[in-house]
Amino acid sequence: MKDAGDEQLMLAVGRGDAGAFSEIVHRHQRSAWSIAYRFVGHAADAEDIAQEAFLKILSAAPRYQPSAVFSTYLYRVVTRLCIDFYRKKRPIFTDTPPEMADPAPDPAAALARKDRETTIRRALDALPARQRMAVILKYYEGLGYADIATAMDITRKAVERLLGRARKTLQSRLSNAKK
Repeated sequence: MKDAGDEQLMLAVGRGDAGAFSEIVHRHQRSAWSIAYRFVGHAADAEDIAQEAFLKILSAAPRYQPSAVFSTYLYRVVTRLCIDFYRKKRPIFTDTPPEMADPAPDPAAALARKDRETTIRRALDALPARQRMAVILKYYEGLGYADIATAMDITRKAVERLLGRARKTLQSRLSNAKK
């Protein structure tokens, strides 16, 4: 099953193959968590959203039709859950990024990097939910406009408008933060 594509695995999950589902989770759990974390800014909430996404995918597996690549389907589920989370509960954002090895031996450079990350995080947090998700999918996950449109269930033109407004807002906020 490890050699099978994601779409074939999902079809097997739809037939009740638990091993195929395990492989899907193994392949995509980091990506689902990463998108959710960048959106909500809290590791435990991101983990809950990622788990809920996989539960939704499992329950919908018998109806799954491989009309697009699986990752686009996953992004759509995670996107909807993140936006629902945002609407239901204003997330509590932290100033601490996830634990990562710091390659910079210079403490001043590390402090400057942390300040820059905090400034960017705050600017992202201030964006409306749909703009923030479009930015995350484009610039952190590397998706193209068509894939973002599919994941967010909007048109390509709407993605362009969301990203344009987000870039303008971020540019303004970040240039003001430098002063």
